[in-house]
Amino acid sequence: MKTRLIATIVLLLPTWGAGAADYTDSAQVISVTPIIERVTEPRQECTPNTAAPQPQERSVVAPIVGGVAGAVLGSQVGRGSGKTAATAAGAIAGAVVGDRIGNSQTAGAQPTQYCRTVETIRDVVKSYTVVYRYNDRNITTTMPYDPGRTLRVSITAIDGTREAVAPPPAPVAAPVSAPPPGYGYRY
Repeated sequence: MKTRLIATIVLLLPTWGAGAADYTDSAQVISVTPIIERVTEPRQECTPNTAAPQPQERSVVAPIVGGVAGAVLGSQVGRGSGKTAATAAGAIAGAVVGDRIGNSQTAGAQPTQYCRTVETIRDVVKSYTVVYRYNDRNITTTMPYDPGRTLRVSITAIDGTREAVAPPPAPVAAPVSAPPPGYGYRY
């Protein structure tokens, strides 16, 4: 029995002082004012360019070079009147191929877009200035959410041997969802 009692005291000793210094209490909220920050967000707006593409000048050099090359190649084929026909056919085919190669960039013109950067400005609630009353004192703090009508505060005991002024009790964050942005109010 005596061994059990000693074992229980040894097990409980480390926990005696751990929770004795911190307590929570509730305080009445006097006012809540949202802290609003103006945010600028750039975004890009694009519209198709409806202007007709400007016709480009067609190259006359490419069909001429193609025609000459085709005539030279055509003259190598056949004999007599067949040779003349092959030269003529080679010149025509070479001119057509040269035209297509030399002026190909104008045929497949891509549609264009006109883009510009537009900045939108909106107001965002970043936090709340909260005034609460505790121990007959009004205390102001900043919180990430609107606490509602009451606020949980943390109370910590201070060692009496120190010469220090106790800070006001700190609010305890409770899992509360923030209301939609609005204006400050008083209770």
